[in-house]
Amino acid sequence: MNNIVVVGSQWGDEGKGKIVDWLSEQADVVIRFQGGHNAGHTLVIDGKIYKLRLLPSGIVRKDKVSIIGNGVVIDPWALIDEIKEIEDQGVKVDINNLIISESANLILPFHKEMDEIREDAAGKGKIGTTRRGIGPAYEDKVGRRSIRVMDLRSEKNLDKRLDSVLMHHNAIRKGLGKKKFEKEKLKKDLLLIAPKILKFSQPVWMKIDELKKRNKKILFEGAQGILLDVDHGTYPFVTSSNTVASSAATGTGCGLDTINYVLGITKAYTTRVGEGPFPTELKNKTGELLGERGKEFGTVTSRKRRCGWFDGVLVRQTIKISGINGIALTKLDVLDDLDEINMCVEYELNGKKINYLPASVEDQLKIKPVYKTFQGWKTPTNGTKNINDLPQAAKDYIFAIEDFVGAKISSVSTSPEREDTILIENPFEI
Repeated sequence: MNNIVVVGSQWGDEGKGKIVDWLSEQADVVIRFQGGHNAGHTLVIDGKIYKLRLLPSGIVRKDKVSIIGNGVVIDPWALIDEIKEIEDQGVKVDINNLIISESANLILPFHKEMDEIREDAAGKGKIGTTRRGIGPAYEDKVGRRSIRVMDLRSEKNLDKRLDSVLMHHNAIRKGLGKKKFEKEKLKKDLLLIAPKILKFSQPVWMKIDELKKRNKKILFEGAQGILLDVDHGTYPFVTSSNTVASSAATGTGCGLDTINYVLGITKAYTTRVGEGPFPTELKNKTGELLGERGKEFGTVTSRKRRCGWFDGVLVRQTIKISGINGIALTKLDVLDDLDEINMCVEYELNGKKINYLPASVEDQLKIKPVYKTFQGWKTPTNGTKNINDLPQAAKDYIFAIEDFVGAKISSVSTSPEREDTILIENPFEI
């Protein structure tokens, strides 16, 4: 029985929501393993729209277990607000269908403030964060001064932990000329919200082991995209966690043998939100057209996404780094009106051809894409459910992507609607 990890193979925003929703219907368990409430996705089920940020996609379906793993950073107030939002939409959330790792680290108000202070001070050198405190929270985790879910159980312990983390933050705030962050109100607020969080908490690694023994189908749900991985992305313009598939193991406490299949969600063109290198970016009418047709605005932030041609070099690289077995190609229909479609198959750096994205941001900003041009199909593909019904030019483009990146295309999405999908192979049935 397959357990599947879903990751974005580009810079995020590849359309994971629709694919994860379809897979979560078949899964017994859906687990978030990294990121925070900076990454969102939209699900449409029976005409109802659900906008999720921290909660796994399985939460909106009956008889599914949703788990937030230890690799996720949690803003407790944002989580409770999100639970209330979907409960107001008729979704029941209780200890039977939601589990939170007791080892997950918390995002606190001073993390959000630090995020804003740094971005504002960086000027043109800003990273383009969502200003939700994700990065500073991960810094405290690695610095061994973080507050974790389990720390909410004891007022005495919480008091000590707050002293430790605020000693660090207040020293930085003083250096930046900012007001000292006071502990007592924060401690009071945390003790007030603690019962609402702690009732869901337990050792997630133990729960996953139990579910494996019961042969439950597990879906690991990634946030952002591989090119935002803190180790393998376009550093420093990245997120603060590991977004590659292997972090599903460390972010939940399961062994690598738990993972049987890695599905890479891949957009038929490329987008990026925020700052950083983007070799195939189109700063012209074609880029504007892709943004308009693709409705390229962030679920969480509503920020406009930068758009460009499909970068085969980057996707081929992320497939190797993340061990992707199959690709779910999304938003093919966005390309329907184009006369010609380009795919990046090589880079040029300082007059030399290279076939990978260099690690240096200085080089990343210099590289020039080398394109292969495909004829556009100029025919609507919206709603197509069978690959044989696609125009030949569209099929040529799809199979050229498959050949170049070296991974089988398992499905093709032809509209935001879940039913409008060409299924070539089901990862749960391989």
